[in-house]
Amino acid sequence: MLRLSCFLLCLLSGCLPYFTAEAAAIDSLKKFIQETRTVRANFEQTLYDRNARTVQESKGIMQFERPEKFRWNYEKPYEQLIIGDGTQVWFYDNDLNQVTIRQFSIAIGSSPAALLAGNSAIEDNFELVELGVQNDTEWLEAIPKSKESAFEFVQMGFSRDGTLMFMALRDSLGQTTVLSFTELDKNPALSAELFKFTPPDNADIISE
Repeated sequence: MLRLSCFLLCLLSGCLPYFTAEAAAIDSLKKFIQETRTVRANFEQTLYDRNARTVQESKGIMQFERPEKFRWNYEKPYEQLIIGDGTQVWFYDNDLNQVTIRQFSIAIGSSPAALLAGNSAIEDNFELVELGVQNDTEWLEAIPKSKESAFEFVQMGFSRDGTLMFMALRDSLGQTTVLSFTELDKNPALSAELFKFTPPDNADIISE
């Protein structure tokens, strides 16, 4: 996370981090979406409260297949699974043996997942703003057009070769989630079974 130090100081203090004026990140996002059908990557996630204190750190594996299929597998510190199959989104907490089911259209519409696994019409749901370049990372901000979105904005960082490196999200409660991606593999062969979910026996199931 050292490469994010300056960026995080600005983001967590509530100011928008503008760096060198170079318009490239939006083009990188659009090219990433146009050229990428599937992705597999490792991720590390840190959640900060509104006072920039670390609330939780986690890591796992992210996979998606465009359009509208994704799988976020949290391995540490708690085993959790989020799967979207285009119709429903399943949230499974292994420790609680609890499954929460949400309609896909409601769960993904203006969410960060829509930027990655949604269709190519991202500007239907988000206003895109260039933030410039910091430490060879091209940054943009995506602001949901829907007033019902759970996020105020999503910021994304791409390497010079167009590889997705970071995402930072500010929610309506003032909390900030920062994701860093490593070993990102574009267009790997992914099994269809990855995006299917059957609740375990005796799981507590909640439908929203």
